[in-house]
This record gives sequence, C-alpha cells and structure tokens, in this order.
Amino acid sequence: MSPLFTHEAQRRDRNDQIALVKRIVGSGRRPYGLKSMLNDRSSILSLLETRRSAKPRELVGPGPTAAELDRMLTIAARTPDHGKLHPWRFVTVAEDQRDALADLLLEALGEENAGATDAHRQKEREFAHYAGQLMVLVSAPFRDHKIPLWEQELSCGAAGMNLLMAAHALGYVAGWVTGWRAYSERVRSAVCAPGERIGGFIFIGHAAREVEDRPRPTLSDIVRQWQP
Repeated sequence: MSPLFTHEAQRRDRNDQIALVKRIVGSGRRPYGLKSMLNDRSSILSLLETRRSAKPRELVGPGPTAAELDRMLTIAARTPDHGKLHPWRFVTVAEDQRDALADLLLEALGEENAGATDAHRQKEREFAHYAGQLMVLVSAPFRDHKIPLWEQELSCGAAGMNLLMAAHALGYVAGWVTGWRAYSERVRSAVCAPGERIGGFIFIGHAAREVEDRPRPTLSDIVRQWQP
C-alpha cells in the first residue's frame, strides 16, 4: 500500500484535516516556536484561521528565493477577477534598489511635508531598507469598461490577500502597509504606469519575534440577517 494511505499518514489535526496537507502548504522551515498558535501551517484550515501579518519594521531576512517568489505571485494571481482583466500589477523592488527608493521617499517627503524633521527623514530611510522582499501592489483598472471600477479594485485587494496567504503558506511572514507614501503623486508616478495607483507595500521575510494576535471582530458585529 502506498505510504500516502497508511494510518500514520492519515493523522488529523484539530480541524479534522489530514496532516498530509502540511506537505502541500509547508516548506519545512519553522520560523515560529512550536507553541505558537498563529500562522499554523499544519493544515490549510489552520493557516486560514491563524494567519497573522507582522510589522514590516520587525521583519528579518532572508526573503523568498526567486523560485519561491514566482510561486507566490502565481498563487496571488489566482484571484476573483470578473471579466478576466487582471486589473492589478506586482512591482518588485530589489535589494540593490533600496537606496534609490530611499532617495525617492525623501524627495516625496519634502513635497508632502514641508515641516519634516530629521526623525521623519530617518523613518523613510529605514522604511526603504526594511528586511525581506518588497513588493508594491498596484491597482491597474480598465476605466470606462463594462466591468465596474469598484469590482476591479476589489480584485486588486483580493490579489494582495492571496499574496499574503501564499507567503505564509511557504513559511514566511508578510506585512502589508500603505501610509502617506501610497498616496504621494511623486511615489505613484515613479512606481505606476498612467492610470494606476498604489494598493500597498508588501514586505515578505521572517518575524524577528513571535507575532502576537490583535482583536478580531465577533460574528455578531459583522454578520446580519437580511430583512426583506
């Protein structure tokens, strides 16, 4: 009998998922302690239930390999997309481009905040050099298309979430942030094509410390019955 069908291989986790699933979503790394209840990759459902982003400033390297990043982006592209427009793009920022990114952010900061201090400028230098792989999520909608703009923007957000899930499934941790940089025309024009806008900056690496959960909404606060 194939080992895939032995009693040992069919052990189940707390979600009644066969432990074999771990071979699909896991990469063999253990960036978190065994006692961690977050980013639990023991099964698909466990990962969905416990996925937790990390603060980009608290990430450490290394980021994903080129092959791993390609796999993450392939997964990210498998997102709901009415009209098959793929109205989103992923822009990679290489390690040797971080100084140029810092220069861009400092230039944009001067335009956005005339009263910027040395502390503000240092924060931008640090942001540009956060560890791990930096991806810029870009919304690239087809305007005046029969598919409403709102639906295209929703698809972009779904692609970003897929990227986070793929990163965590491969044993990394990611953080998605925006801030003033995402709305700066100087930064937008340097990253985006005409008609595009920044959806966020996604850093992918490893957590320097065990991540902590944040408050989550109760279902009674976010679910309601339709009343015709």
